[in-house]
Amino acid sequence: QAQFVESGGGLVQPGGSLRLSCAAFENFFSLLTMGWYRQAPGKERELVATISPDGGSTNYEDSVKDRFTISTDNAKKAMYLQMNSLKPEDTAVYYCNVAPSPILNAWGQGTQVTVSS
Repeated sequence: QAQFVESGGGLVQPGGSLRLSCAAFENFFSLLTMGWYRQAPGKERELVATISPDGGSTNYEDSVKDRFTISTDNAKKAMYLQMNSLKPEDTAVYYCNVAPSPILNAWGQGTQVTVSS
């Protein structure tokens, strides 16, 4: 059974914004470093953003730095990824999981983000 459920994806034009949400059945967010991953067609899944359990430390992959913002709401057992200034190369299925070592049987279905005019 997947531990994480992602939502919020969609089709957006270049330069647009989306906010992804991640819900969990357990409160991983206050205990473990969490991350957003993405997998584009024909490519390996990559880690694009991480956040520490207290939310005080975040890190981003270079290609999304200054455009994406990761955050958590421990009370809601949720994590978010605000994505601004989207580019076609951001097109991928986005997943959330523990980072940098994901729980292998906890992957959700992901949420599709398509950036296209």
